Amino acid sequence: MALVVAVAAAPAPAHAHAAEPPPCPLVIGHGGYPKSAGAKAKDVIRQPNVLRAVDDQASWGADGVEADVQLTRHGTKAVMWHNRTTNGLTGPRQEIREIGWAEGPGNLHDRRVARGPYAGERVPTLREWLDHVRARGLLVLLEIKKSAAPVLADPVHGAAAWREIVDPIVERQDAQPILVYSRENWIKAELAERLPDHLRGSAAKWTDGVKWDEPPPPWQLNEPRWQAVLDEAPNSVMTSHTADYRAWLDGRCHRYIHT
Repeated sequence: MALVVAVAAAPAPAHAHAAEPPPCPLVIGHGGYPKSAGAKAKDVIRQPNVLRAVDDQASWGADGVEADVQLTRHGTKAVMWHNRTTNGLTGPRQEIREIGWAEGPGNLHDRRVARGPYAGERVPTLREWLDHVRARGLLVLLEIKKSAAPVLADPVHGAAAWREIVDPIVERQDAQPILVYSRENWIKAELAERLPDHLRGSAAKWTDGVKWDEPPPPWQLNEPRWQAVLDEAPNSVMTSHTADYRAWLDGRCHRYIHT
Protein backbone atom coordinates (compact mmCIF):
# COMPACT_ATOMS: atom_id res chain seq x y z
CA MET A 1 0.00 0.00 0.00
CA ALA A 2 2.67 2.45 -1.03
CA LEU A 3 2.09 6.17 -1.18
CA VAL A 4 2.62 6.11 -4.91
CA VAL A 5 -0.19 3.58 -5.20
CA ALA A 6 -2.46 5.80 -3.14
CA VAL A 7 -1.87 8.64 -5.56
CA ALA A 8 -2.25 6.57 -8.68
CA ALA A 9 -5.51 5.19 -7.35
CA ALA A 10 -7.05 8.67 -7.11
CA PRO A 11 -8.84 9.12 -10.45
CA ALA A 12 -9.27 12.53 -12.01
CA PRO A 13 -12.89 13.60 -12.48
CA ALA A 14 -14.43 12.77 -15.84
CA HIS A 15 -14.77 16.45 -16.72
CA ALA A 16 -11.04 17.13 -16.18
CA HIS A 17 -9.43 19.09 -19.00
CA ALA A 18 -6.07 20.60 -19.83
CA ALA A 19 -6.74 23.88 -18.01
CA GLU A 20 -7.43 22.19 -14.69
CA PRO A 21 -4.60 22.32 -12.12
CA PRO A 22 -2.61 19.09 -11.77
CA PRO A 23 -3.22 16.81 -8.78
CA CYS A 24 -1.45 17.83 -5.59
CA PRO A 25 1.18 15.54 -4.12
CA LEU A 26 0.37 13.81 -0.89
CA VAL A 27 1.82 15.92 1.93
CA ILE A 28 3.76 14.04 4.61
CA GLY A 29 4.28 16.11 7.76
CA HIS A 30 7.74 16.10 9.36
CA GLY A 31 8.24 17.83 12.68
CA GLY A 32 11.57 19.54 12.07
CA TYR A 33 14.87 19.04 13.89
CA PRO A 34 17.56 21.77 14.07
CA LYS A 35 20.42 21.38 11.62
CA SER A 36 22.81 23.82 13.27
CA ALA A 37 25.24 24.01 16.19
CA GLY A 38 23.66 23.20 19.53
CA ALA A 39 20.84 21.21 17.93
CA LYS A 40 20.29 18.94 20.93
CA ALA A 41 19.68 21.89 23.23
CA LYS A 42 17.57 23.80 20.71
CA ASP A 43 15.30 20.92 19.71
CA VAL A 44 11.80 21.47 21.10
CA ILE A 45 10.46 18.01 20.15
CA ARG A 46 8.18 18.97 17.25
CA GLN A 47 8.30 15.54 15.59
CA PRO A 48 4.91 13.79 15.16
CA ASN A 49 5.90 10.95 17.45
CA VAL A 50 3.60 11.96 20.29
CA LEU A 51 -0.14 11.70 19.71
CA ARG A 52 -0.96 15.39 20.02
CA ALA A 53 1.64 16.19 17.35
CA VAL A 54 -0.12 13.73 15.03
CA ASP A 55 -3.39 15.54 15.71
CA ASP A 56 -1.77 18.86 14.82
CA GLN A 57 -0.39 17.51 11.56
CA ALA A 58 -3.88 16.32 10.61
CA SER A 59 -5.36 19.73 11.44
CA TRP A 60 -2.69 21.43 9.28
CA GLY A 61 -3.70 19.44 6.22
CA ALA A 62 -1.18 16.61 6.19
CA ASP A 63 -2.08 13.46 4.29
CA GLY A 64 0.42 11.48 6.33
CA VAL A 65 3.17 11.75 8.94
CA GLU A 66 6.81 10.72 9.17
CA ALA A 67 7.86 9.42 12.57
CA ASP A 68 10.70 7.57 14.29
CA VAL A 69 10.96 4.09 15.80
CA GLN A 70 13.35 3.27 18.64
CA LEU A 71 13.68 0.16 20.81
CA THR A 72 13.90 -0.05 24.58
CA ARG A 73 16.29 -2.36 26.45
CA HIS A 74 16.46 -5.87 24.97
CA GLY A 75 13.95 -4.80 22.32
CA THR A 76 11.03 -5.31 24.66
CA LYS A 77 9.07 -2.40 23.17
CA ALA A 78 9.12 -0.47 19.90
CA VAL A 79 8.45 3.17 20.75
CA MET A 80 8.02 6.46 18.92
CA TRP A 81 10.91 8.79 19.65
CA HIS A 82 13.40 10.72 17.52
CA ASN A 83 16.41 11.13 19.77
CA ARG A 84 18.95 8.43 20.55
CA THR A 85 18.74 9.42 24.20
CA THR A 86 16.01 10.68 26.51
CA ASN A 87 17.08 14.26 25.72
CA GLY A 88 13.84 16.22 25.72
CA LEU A 89 12.14 13.98 28.28
CA THR A 90 11.83 14.30 32.04
CA GLY A 91 14.32 12.39 34.17
CA PRO A 92 18.05 11.75 33.77
CA ARG A 93 19.52 11.46 30.30
CA GLN A 94 19.96 7.85 29.18
CA GLU A 95 20.17 5.89 25.95
CA ILE A 96 16.70 4.77 24.87
CA ARG A 97 18.01 1.27 24.11
CA GLU A 98 19.40 0.97 27.64
CA ILE A 99 16.23 1.66 29.63
CA GLY A 100 13.12 -0.42 30.15
CA TRP A 101 9.65 0.41 28.92
CA ALA A 102 7.71 0.05 32.17
CA GLU A 103 10.22 -1.60 34.47
CA GLY A 104 13.18 -0.25 36.38
CA PRO A 105 14.20 3.25 37.48
CA GLY A 106 13.91 5.90 34.81
CA ASN A 107 11.68 3.71 32.65
CA LEU A 108 10.33 5.29 29.49
CA HIS A 109 6.64 4.79 30.25
CA ASP A 110 6.75 7.18 33.21
CA ARG A 111 8.61 10.00 31.44
CA ARG A 112 7.05 13.00 29.73
CA VAL A 113 8.15 15.48 27.07
CA ALA A 114 9.95 18.22 29.02
CA ARG A 115 9.80 21.21 26.66
CA GLY A 116 8.27 22.68 23.58
CA PRO A 117 4.69 22.63 22.26
CA TYR A 118 4.11 19.05 23.39
CA ALA A 119 5.42 19.30 26.94
CA GLY A 120 3.66 16.82 29.18
CA GLU A 121 3.01 14.29 26.42
CA ARG A 122 4.22 10.72 26.86
CA VAL A 123 6.08 8.46 24.44
CA PRO A 124 3.64 6.05 22.73
CA THR A 125 4.37 2.52 21.61
CA LEU A 126 4.47 1.75 17.90
CA ARG A 127 1.19 -0.17 18.12
CA GLU A 128 -0.60 2.65 19.92
CA TRP A 129 0.79 5.24 17.54
CA LEU A 130 -0.23 3.31 14.42
CA ASP A 131 -3.78 2.95 15.69
CA HIS A 132 -3.96 6.66 16.49
CA VAL A 133 -2.67 7.63 13.05
CA ARG A 134 -5.18 5.31 11.40
CA ALA A 135 -8.00 6.91 13.39
CA ARG A 136 -6.91 10.29 12.00
CA GLY A 137 -7.01 8.93 8.45
CA LEU A 138 -3.31 9.55 7.82
CA LEU A 139 -0.67 7.64 5.88
CA VAL A 140 2.39 6.33 7.73
CA LEU A 141 6.10 6.74 6.99
CA LEU A 142 8.36 5.18 9.63
CA GLU A 143 12.09 5.66 10.01
CA ILE A 144 13.74 2.84 11.93
CA LYS A 145 16.50 4.76 13.69
CA LYS A 146 20.08 3.59 13.37
CA SER A 147 20.44 3.57 17.16
CA ALA A 148 18.16 0.50 17.16
CA ALA A 149 20.72 -1.53 15.18
CA PRO A 150 22.63 -3.00 18.16
CA VAL A 151 19.37 -4.26 19.66
CA LEU A 152 18.13 -5.70 16.37
CA ALA A 153 21.46 -7.44 15.78
CA ASP A 154 21.74 -8.84 19.30
CA PRO A 155 22.09 -12.66 19.14
CA VAL A 156 19.85 -13.16 22.17
CA HIS A 157 17.23 -10.43 21.87
CA GLY A 158 17.33 -9.51 18.18
CA ALA A 159 14.59 -11.85 16.97
CA ALA A 160 12.09 -10.57 19.52
CA ALA A 161 13.13 -6.99 18.82
CA TRP A 162 12.42 -7.42 15.10
CA ARG A 163 8.99 -8.82 15.94
CA GLU A 164 8.26 -5.65 17.91
CA ILE A 165 8.67 -3.70 14.68
CA VAL A 166 7.43 -6.10 12.02
CA ASP A 167 4.35 -7.59 13.70
CA PRO A 168 2.45 -4.32 14.31
CA ILE A 169 3.00 -3.33 10.67
CA VAL A 170 1.93 -6.67 9.20
CA GLU A 171 -1.10 -6.83 11.49
CA ARG A 172 -2.31 -3.46 10.18
CA GLN A 173 -1.16 -3.56 6.57
CA ASP A 174 -4.66 -4.15 5.19
CA ALA A 175 -6.13 -1.29 7.23
CA GLN A 176 -3.69 1.55 6.59
CA PRO A 177 -0.84 2.46 4.21
CA ILE A 178 2.51 2.02 5.99
CA LEU A 179 5.96 2.65 4.52
CA VAL A 180 9.31 2.10 6.26
CA TYR A 181 12.91 3.15 5.71
CA SER A 182 16.20 3.52 7.54
CA ARG A 183 19.41 5.46 7.05
CA GLU A 184 21.40 2.56 8.48
CA ASN A 185 22.50 0.19 5.72
CA TRP A 186 22.17 -3.06 7.65
CA ILE A 187 18.67 -2.17 8.89
CA LYS A 188 17.75 -1.09 5.35
CA ALA A 189 18.81 -4.48 3.99
CA GLU A 190 16.88 -6.31 6.70
CA LEU A 191 13.76 -4.27 5.98
CA ALA A 192 14.01 -5.29 2.33
CA GLU A 193 13.89 -8.92 3.48
CA ARG A 194 11.31 -8.61 6.24
CA LEU A 195 8.96 -5.92 4.89
CA PRO A 196 9.56 -5.80 1.11
CA ASP A 197 6.08 -4.47 0.34
CA HIS A 198 6.49 -1.54 2.72
CA LEU A 199 9.76 0.03 1.57
CA ARG A 200 9.66 3.78 1.08
CA GLY A 201 11.41 3.76 -2.27
CA SER A 202 11.01 7.12 -4.02
CA ALA A 203 7.95 8.13 -1.99
CA ALA A 204 7.83 11.37 0.00
CA LYS A 205 10.37 13.52 -1.84
CA TRP A 206 11.92 16.12 0.47
CA THR A 207 10.57 19.49 -0.61
CA ASP A 208 11.94 22.09 1.84
CA GLY A 209 14.93 24.06 0.60
CA VAL A 210 16.06 25.67 3.86
CA LYS A 211 17.40 23.68 6.80
CA TRP A 212 15.21 23.66 9.89
CA ASP A 213 16.29 25.57 12.95
CA GLU A 214 14.84 26.95 16.17
CA PRO A 215 13.17 29.34 15.98
CA PRO A 216 11.85 28.06 12.63
CA PRO A 217 13.06 29.84 9.49
CA PRO A 218 10.42 31.82 7.55
CA TRP A 219 8.53 29.42 5.31
CA GLN A 220 8.79 31.84 2.38
CA LEU A 221 12.50 30.97 2.03
CA ASN A 222 11.40 27.54 0.81
CA GLU A 223 9.26 28.76 -2.08
CA PRO A 224 11.89 28.35 -4.85
CA ARG A 225 12.52 24.74 -3.84
CA TRP A 226 8.81 24.06 -3.33
CA GLN A 227 8.07 25.23 -6.85
CA ALA A 228 10.94 23.28 -8.37
CA VAL A 229 9.81 20.06 -6.70
CA LEU A 230 6.15 20.65 -7.58
CA ASP A 231 7.16 21.13 -11.22
CA GLU A 232 8.48 17.55 -11.14
CA ALA A 233 4.92 16.33 -10.38
CA PRO A 234 5.90 14.14 -7.41
CA ASN A 235 3.37 11.68 -6.01
CA SER A 236 4.22 12.64 -2.44
CA VAL A 237 6.43 15.13 -0.62
CA MET A 238 7.70 15.63 2.92
CA THR A 239 7.87 19.00 4.66
CA SER A 240 8.45 20.50 8.10
CA HIS A 241 6.18 23.44 7.22
CA THR A 242 2.96 21.47 6.82
CA ALA A 243 0.37 24.22 7.32
CA ASP A 244 2.23 26.79 5.23
CA TYR A 245 2.99 24.31 2.47
CA ARG A 246 -0.63 23.20 2.28
CA ALA A 247 -1.76 26.84 2.02
CA TRP A 248 0.92 27.51 -0.62
CA LEU A 249 -0.37 24.62 -2.74
CA ASP A 250 -3.84 26.18 -2.90
CA GLY A 251 -4.52 27.17 -6.49
CA ARG A 252 -1.35 25.47 -7.78
CA CYS A 253 -2.81 21.97 -7.79
CA HIS A 254 -6.01 20.11 -7.02
CA ARG A 255 -6.22 18.01 -3.87
CA TYR A 256 -7.88 14.63 -4.30
CA ILE A 257 -8.66 13.29 -0.85
CA HIS A 258 -7.35 9.74 -0.43
CA THR A 259 -9.65 7.08 0.96
